[in-house]
Amino acid sequence: MNRFRTVALTALPLALLAACSTTATATDDAARRETRELRDRDQITQLVYRLGRALDEGRFDDLRAIYTPDATVRTPGGTAEGRDALIAQARRNHTDAHRIQHFFSNVIVDVHGDSADVRANIVAIFTPAAETPGRVAPEPAFTLGVVYRIDAVRSGEGWSMSRVDMTPQWSTGTRP
Repeated sequence: MNRFRTVALTALPLALLAACSTTATATDDAARRETRELRDRDQITQLVYRLGRALDEGRFDDLRAIYTPDATVRTPGGTAEGRDALIAQARRNHTDAHRIQHFFSNVIVDVHGDSADVRANIVAIFTPAAETPGRVAPEPAFTLGVVYRIDAVRSGEGWSMSRVDMTPQWSTGTRP
């Protein structure tokens, strides 16, 4: 009986330690997955915001770091396939004759491993360019509400947009 007690008392703590170790490993793995997904969502959301900044500020070369080389973009201003074509389209549609400010909201990111589906609301406000430096900008001439649907992919360089599809929901004023 003493021998049984000795074996039982030795084996029980080892069994508990093994069970705790397995539970801790599973918990650690779940925490790592959750942390990675949160980080991915943040990086993709920042990618969406960088798109708005590039368009607002006319930083069209920044689009090279936002889009995949074979990206497709469908906007009210046309459809472009390939990064060079979509950069050219952005330049045509965002001229110095007017200023556009993009407001992004309700960015929803669903990550699926190395790809993600994104939905965002955008309000784009078009204003004629101020003619005199330092002068207050004129009143907006056109405002457009759009839903963006974006496919994002992860590569060795990070997240990029492979497809953007913009669907106008409403507008006011006259488009310049």
